[in-house]
Amino acid sequence: ELEFEGFLKKKYPRVRYFQGSLMDSQDLERVQAEAADAVLILTNKYCHSPDAEDASNIMRVISIKDYSDETRVIIQLLLYHNKSYLLNIPSWDESRDAVVCLAEFKLGFISQSCLAPGFSTMMSNLFAMRADLSSPDMKRWQNEYLQGTGCEMYTEELSPSFNGMTFSHAAELCFVRLKLLMMAIEVESDNGKSEIAINPPGVRIRNGTVGYFIAQDAEEVKRVVFFCKACHEKVVNVAMITKCKCAVLKEEEVDKRIAGSPRMPSSEVNGMVVGSGAPVSAVNPLYTSQNRLRPPPVVEAAEEIMPPDNPISLSPFTAKLPTSLQEQIDIEFGFFRNDDQIRYEYDSTGIFHWCPSRTFQDVLVTRQEISRKVLNSHVVVCIFAEPDGPLIGLRNLIMPLRASNLKYHELKHVVILGSAQYVEREWETLQNMPNISVLNGTPMSRADLRAVNVNLCDMCVILSAKISNVEDPSMADKEAVLASLNVNAMTFNKYDNQSVDFGLSGDKTRLGEVYGTRVRMVLTEVVNDSNIQYLNPDDEDEPGTQLYVTQAFATGTALAVSVLDSIMSTAYYNHQALTLIKSLISGGMTSELEIILAEGAGLQPGYTTDKVKEKCRRCRLDQISLLGTPLAKLGEGGKYEELFVTALKNHGMLSIGLYRYLDLSDDPKSSTARYVITNPPGDFQLHPTDKVFVFIPYTA
Repeated sequence: ELEFEGFLKKKYPRVRYFQGSLMDSQDLERVQAEAADAVLILTNKYCHSPDAEDASNIMRVISIKDYSDETRVIIQLLLYHNKSYLLNIPSWDESRDAVVCLAEFKLGFISQSCLAPGFSTMMSNLFAMRADLSSPDMKRWQNEYLQGTGCEMYTEELSPSFNGMTFSHAAELCFVRLKLLMMAIEVESDNGKSEIAINPPGVRIRNGTVGYFIAQDAEEVKRVVFFCKACHEKVVNVAMITKCKCAVLKEEEVDKRIAGSPRMPSSEVNGMVVGSGAPVSAVNPLYTSQNRLRPPPVVEAAEEIMPPDNPISLSPFTAKLPTSLQEQIDIEFGFFRNDDQIRYEYDSTGIFHWCPSRTFQDVLVTRQEISRKVLNSHVVVCIFAEPDGPLIGLRNLIMPLRASNLKYHELKHVVILGSAQYVEREWETLQNMPNISVLNGTPMSRADLRAVNVNLCDMCVILSAKISNVEDPSMADKEAVLASLNVNAMTFNKYDNQSVDFGLSGDKTRLGEVYGTRVRMVLTEVVNDSNIQYLNPDDEDEPGTQLYVTQAFATGTALAVSVLDSIMSTAYYNHQALTLIKSLISGGMTSELEIILAEGAGLQPGYTTDKVKEKCRRCRLDQISLLGTPLAKLGEGGKYEELFVTALKNHGMLSIGLYRYLDLSDDPKSSTARYVITNPPGDFQLHPTDKVFVFIPYTA
């Protein structure tokens, strides 16, 4: 079409459009697929049959690999279980090729938002590769939010000056001196494979360690490569941290030694040249000449860090529940343990909690049964779906909430509200996960919502598995929008919870946050970006506002499927960052467990050995309040850098951002909506009501 050709020439002059098929070798030759840096295969997110769409795209991968097995392929899939078919392709190489499963990422973001509201927005912005668009003409909250949207994820090798430091010491140095946030490092597991350790306590850094950073651009991250303790110890301006004389002299010395040494035959082992005497490059290449990831350096453990005597309150919502309700939480609904038998608490990999299989009828409850359980601090999942509709993969939503780095009593009970016939089709993948109930009903029924105590839940998630047949795209989200408005408009008897004060102490409690008076947080999935404007008519967004600048997205109350397309760019530019994102949202999913699930056996039980318990000692995402904690004094005029250092040193918590009120006034009637601030600068002023996104180390 001439109109389309004109559009490309005007907007994207470097883009060439070819009409053809990836199943045709002649078309692959036309686009020179064998010489391509990568082939990206995008899926149709609005198709009527997700399984058929995935099967077609996997066939295209087979065609490409048959034409040139060395060509790198990055593919988008809709459903998680279809990933297993890629493993059957002989030339598929996980260290080179990548698969982006939309259901895995979408539901993973939502799942982590149940633990730390707003996290889906933070992660979406990190891989979207946007520029900082803040300006003096914007409101205060928009500027603070947009500064964070310019952050991206980077990987870089740490300079030798970091050798011997613990991770916490190195993270503090990076933030305070280099103005960088280091989230994780690459380590070597017991079986010799590389794995990512997020905020690992008591781990010392050795030569060649690769770090994972959040920064505004790649040039900033180069500081960790050039940092020299001898030359940059007293440098105040971070722009002055460049390659120093020490590094230059060291490189010249190595070059002389190589020139003067006898020639040795070089060989390559695991992508590294052995015997050539060549130094390891300071820059961290994603791939070697053989397209393999460089093996990670060995990281040794330092002495164990003991948890503080007075641990900080970790609940993102309430400091403490009354005893009667806490006892209700401790009841294990759905199955009973027999102490004289072998107790299986975790799956065979030790990554997730496990329970004996239950039939679907065991978890199917009536309104009366679910209301008698007095559920609170739980998660309500509202699903719009036809009994024979396409499956969305609820396992990807619930599994991260059953990660073993959460203690059993910290697991949030999940109530699924929707068509029982639809959920039963997915039950085989959920039957070994504890604390799940299913209510056959509809999210549009207020009676059903009251029965599941939606006003006492930590998060209400609204999903739709319906395929829209209408031509008008604005009608694609009609069920989700109506349900969201319905839940937010519900009122509850103000005297129901009058006997117990769940709110924060003092006059700073806002009326909208009095426990039980309203639904605390609603997260809605939106298919069409423009429909986000209907979720909250009170928002002050201008017509035509970009999705990520809207108030609903900035506050973490909406997730648009379209933002997931940006993950393809992340997979292309930084394969390692994609691995980190997967680890963050899945609760610690391993390749070993992915293979087990791919075979269709589901979660298998494992003995609770010391080795399995060691797998539980992983960092976890959480959100803490400054009020009512040992960090409260920092909210009174303190700076973010003080918070970062104090939380890391005293509590082992790595701070990555803030969750702040849109309206900072002291009026009790003010809005309770909060927005996300990703990695604020060290001199950023804190507010007493701020909440903090943190990675907390496991405590026994």
